[in-house]
Amino acid sequence: MVKILNIREVTKPIASDIRNAYIDFSKMTISLVAIVTDTVRDGKRVVGYGFNSNGRYGQGGLIRERFAPRILEADSRSLLDESGSNLDPDRIWNTMMRNEKPGGHGERSVAVGTIDMAVWDATAKIAGKPLFRLLAERHGLEPDPRVFVYAAGGYYYPGKGTDALCAEMQSYLDRGYSAVKIKIGGASIDDDRERIEAVLRRIGHAQLCVDANGRFDLETAIAYAKMLRHYPLFWYEEAGDPLDFQLQATLAEFYPRPMATGENLFSHQDARNLLRYGGMRSDRDYLQFDCALSYGLCEYQRTLEAVKAAGWSPRRCIPHGGHQMSLNIAAGLGLGGNESYPDLFQPYGGFPDSVRVENSLITMPDLPGIGFEGKSDLYAVMRELAE
Repeated sequence: MVKILNIREVTKPIASDIRNAYIDFSKMTISLVAIVTDTVRDGKRVVGYGFNSNGRYGQGGLIRERFAPRILEADSRSLLDESGSNLDPDRIWNTMMRNEKPGGHGERSVAVGTIDMAVWDATAKIAGKPLFRLLAERHGLEPDPRVFVYAAGGYYYPGKGTDALCAEMQSYLDRGYSAVKIKIGGASIDDDRERIEAVLRRIGHAQLCVDANGRFDLETAIAYAKMLRHYPLFWYEEAGDPLDFQLQATLAEFYPRPMATGENLFSHQDARNLLRYGGMRSDRDYLQFDCALSYGLCEYQRTLEAVKAAGWSPRRCIPHGGHQMSLNIAAGLGLGGNESYPDLFQPYGGFPDSVRVENSLITMPDLPGIGFEGKSDLYAVMRELAE
């Protein structure tokens, strides 16, 4: 019988001088979790790892005081699948959420999502399979190891002008990306127009996304839409507050090209409301729900059910966060791709060391679990927590 022996959390800094239109990252932290089991595979004890995405702070208090104790205090048999030979992520998720009222997701969804990532990592390792293949099996799908990725960057930074911005974007193209993203809304509309035009000249036939990080009121969002619609952008991302569905719906009247949002919606109910009331268009727009921030993969599967029920293809989902968990979901459940941070938020962003980007596509390696052990700098940090 598989047993969880311990759940460990450490809060780590991922601070930098970058900023987007809404926040700076000078005090940003991240929670790293290790779930230690009594199971041995290939001569090593199975440990599942998880962490939360950037932009939301570490959740050590909630993890240590509320959610981890519920798992550790539960009857071990209640956390296992029917065979008793592996963990059951859904049963563990239900254990974490016992005595939690619905709604008001707040930071709770981040704490649960961080632990959930570690649970799925351990589950796939115990099964001896890459997570993306395990997910495909469970859903009766054929996994596709090739995943579209785009390079996210283009943050505002002290002393960083358009030349430095263009050089950053060129560095992503040099590493195999054909789609890149920059921030907008942290400068004047005229300055942002200059930044966009400079980047478009530099990247040539590559594709450009722009991201306002929810900064704009309706008037400003529309003003930007009227400016942006003259450029061949891949998408216009998160113009206004993530819960202002009326703003998003109105914006569609002024911006005919693709838009993207959803990274700051943390439940399948919020996703469903966006699709009901946000004016999102299933033939062109993109959904960016991030499992690491929204109660984890167990909840993300319910979100995908809501997406399909609304008549959308999972190919319209390209999650926020740039982590390997979403890469596995994309490969296993047929999403449209994943965000990537080639330089930022290391060692948590990026891919296993052997993975290369070619024309904005990567091929998933056949590593058990999520594949963290294949990224040497990240695994070094994880191993410290488990030992």
